[in-house]
Amino acid sequence: MSNYIELRNEKLALKTIENFKKRHFEAYYASTKEEALKKALELIPETEVTAWGGSMSTVEIGLIDYLIKNNYPIINRDTAKNQQEKIELLRKSLFADTYLMGSNAMTKDGELVNIDCIGNRVAALMFGPKNVIIIAGINKICTNLEQAIARAREYAAPVNIQRVSGQIPRKTPCFESGICFDCKSEDSICSHIVTTRLCNPKNRIKIILVNESLGF
Repeated sequence: MSNYIELRNEKLALKTIENFKKRHFEAYYASTKEEALKKALELIPETEVTAWGGSMSTVEIGLIDYLIKNNYPIINRDTAKNQQEKIELLRKSLFADTYLMGSNAMTKDGELVNIDCIGNRVAALMFGPKNVIIIAGINKICTNLEQAIARAREYAAPVNIQRVSGQIPRKTPCFESGICFDCKSEDSICSHIVTTRLCNPKNRIKIILVNESLGF
């Protein structure tokens, strides 16, 4: 039965990749995490600076660990000693040559939806780094834009609030209940909701779509 699921997911991924290309993204298919890691490394110049936003997908394919262990020139936000130093590293990341991230959701028609707290990740997605590489699992594909926004708000954000609250405690309705309440709390991580419908300049944003469930 799993083979039938993989086959269906592959067809969905390839069709979504086709639609991404129509919207001027550079898009690739990877059947496994290992293939995704190999493709990502092909796209990252070893002599240029790489940075990243908060993304479990890049961690799950082993990309962040690989860059650190192999001494790539990086801006590593996790080395910050305090919040002020972390903010400075996030600002410097906007000038990186390559920026790595996941995506909270995407449509089968080739649009991205991302939700962000202070905006560093969506800022880099829109402008700054010369190239952006997005690692996304098949689980991120939604039927349409409405469903993609719903996924980002009602699933990804409540899960992410559990993750980030381990670093900085946050008191939001979704942290307490797991359900999005469209809150206006100072602790909310849903400050920016960005839809990316076209890649401009062409091919600046590169998407590796993986036939596995990755991230939230």
